[in-house]
Amino acid sequence: MWGDKGQKGLVFPLILAISALLGGVAEAALPTVEGRADVWKLVTLQSYNSRLVILSTTLLGVTSGLVGVFLLLRKRSLMGDALSHATYPGIGLAFLVMTLFGGEGKWLPGLLMGASVTGVVGVSLVSAIRHTTLLKDDAAMGIILGVFFGAGVAIMKMVSNLPGADAAGLDSFVYGTAASLIFADFLLILVVTGVVCGAAILLLKEFTLVCFDESFAISQGWPALRLDLIMLALVTAVTVVGLQAVGLVLIIAFLIIPAAAARFWSHKLHVMLLLAASIGGASGWLGSCLSSLLVDLPTGAVIVLVAATIFTVSMLFGFVHGILPRAVRQTRLRRKVGRQHLLRAIYEILESRQPDAAEPVSNLPIDLVLLAHHRSWSPAELQRLLRTARGEDHLEDEVPGRVRLSESGFGEAARVTRNHRLWELYLIRYADIAPSHVDRDADLVEHVLDADVVRQLELELQGRPVRMFVPPSPHLIDQPSG
Repeated sequence: MWGDKGQKGLVFPLILAISALLGGVAEAALPTVEGRADVWKLVTLQSYNSRLVILSTTLLGVTSGLVGVFLLLRKRSLMGDALSHATYPGIGLAFLVMTLFGGEGKWLPGLLMGASVTGVVGVSLVSAIRHTTLLKDDAAMGIILGVFFGAGVAIMKMVSNLPGADAAGLDSFVYGTAASLIFADFLLILVVTGVVCGAAILLLKEFTLVCFDESFAISQGWPALRLDLIMLALVTAVTVVGLQAVGLVLIIAFLIIPAAAARFWSHKLHVMLLLAASIGGASGWLGSCLSSLLVDLPTGAVIVLVAATIFTVSMLFGFVHGILPRAVRQTRLRRKVGRQHLLRAIYEILESRQPDAAEPVSNLPIDLVLLAHHRSWSPAELQRLLRTARGEDHLEDEVPGRVRLSESGFGEAARVTRNHRLWELYLIRYADIAPSHVDRDADLVEHVLDADVVRQLELELQGRPVRMFVPPSPHLIDQPSG
């Protein structure tokens, strides 16, 4: 029900449905003919300025989602936050340097270069703290985040008070000003995102190895530290180039939310990468369109809200880790465990009535009081289990106070008991668990044994007496003789 076919077939229609829903909201906000014409112009990219903004944010969303997956799997989601805040003092310092040398202080390539320098310094300091002290990643990133952002605030205050310097507008890098993007900015975003996506695809195998097993990568001779630095360089490039569009505060959401949303739909890396890029691109596209239609709403904030909406839907309905599918699976597993415990309890009671292993077990009625005592079930719990077993046609109707297995129930009870005994024999022989304690340990695993594992465990039947292909309880046959 929640398999990979569903992932491929339903995720993209889900994104399109969210797109249609948000478009309907915008169209409802603009019910006039002129408003609907504006919506159509946005969707078809007829407006020059809107086209630049929408395409730029979409490219940023696709690239951010792609590299964000590696950050998420590397368990360094806060690294993007520390990096984005570390770029803030670089903007002010770059403005000061360009102004002192008589240049244009607001020259965008120079500002982004300064942001890149301090961002790299911040990431390097995080790595240095992590490798030279006992502090963990989260503490090191928290320190660098706070210190660099505080330094950036102080530098920006100094810049604004500098005589003869026009620093107005530098604060826009905090929250982003996507509406001010020009064609040169779009070209810069296009080139950077293209390079980052190409590098991520070319190094996919290496990044995968480092993300999932860094120790194994090092043991095989892979330069894990160098790959880690390349990964952070790609994140730095996306962060810096996205400052003007969504700002340093919200760029972290652009990096993490699409990747986190994709994680709810699949555990396969290539599927996660595709989904994260799609969710990031859809968030950028829809967020830019909505911010153009809804007056006085900043583009970066709306983009993050759209991404958060998709994240919420993914968290609730994601096939692999979504709340509702997981609740369904857990409910089914509890029903399965309860049913198997009931059937095994009945079979063990029947078995105890015929202690000779050479004789077949007879399917006789069982007293409910004896059954409840066998597993220490309460009357209410036993009745719930009986209702489940009757619904699955494992029990036959008997006189009040007694119960009897149906033909299919008897066969299922024998199979469940057999698997339980096989696992007990394995634990006793290879895990050195005492026969008096093995029943509890076998209960934890027997419900998820597949056919391949059962075939391997069947080797333990060699030389053991069997009854109806069910090995006798090891609690009886492994007791030491007097």
